[in-house]
Amino acid sequence: MVRIRLMRIGAHKRPYYRIVVADSRTRRDGPYIELLGTYDPLKDSEVRIDKDKAKAWIQKGAQPTESVKKLLTRAGL
Repeated sequence: MVRIRLMRIGAHKRPYYRIVVADSRTRRDGPYIELLGTYDPLKDSEVRIDKDKAKAWIQKGAQPTESVKKLLTRAGL
């Protein structure tokens, strides 16, 4: 199953995330299919998402995780 999920790339105690499309069987920080955007929880929860790509992946059947669902609604999807 293909999931839209967060991938942590931040340093210790400095979280920063990428919003990616990945196979559900891969590691959290492992290989991914496509990068959709970024999320910085330290800068007033700044979310940058390519809405067209996200809509296309959801229409193809990709399932967002609970945290990504919240971020997508915050971004206006």
